[in-house]
Amino acid sequence: MEKIILDTSFILTAVKNKIDFFENFLGYEILIPIQVIRELNGLKKSNPVAETCLKILEKNKFEKIDLKNKNTDRGIINYSNKNPKILVATLDREIKSKIENKKIIMRGKILDV
Repeated sequence: MEKIILDTSFILTAVKNKIDFFENFLGYEILIPIQVIRELNGLKKSNPVAETCLKILEKNKFEKIDLKNKNTDRGIINYSNKNPKILVATLDREIKSKIENKKIIMRGKILDV
């Protein structure tokens, strides 16, 4: 089963645009770093979408992973480079430019590899 790692920007934007990434990624194993969950928790007071994201995560199945890095973006870059077959769902330019992995692209309400 192919695996997809999701970052904070991707989750926030998908939820804001009412994209059900769990439904879109049926057949894939979704990986969400604990660092991303921490970022969402930190944003929930100032960003109501973050709170909605956390509620959605609570209701769905995914694998939590530890990037073993305080910097979430750097951790995703390192993890992705060590696991080149993993798809990466991000909107972050730095992450996109520093990885060779296939990326998930969001166009309006459509997700594409």
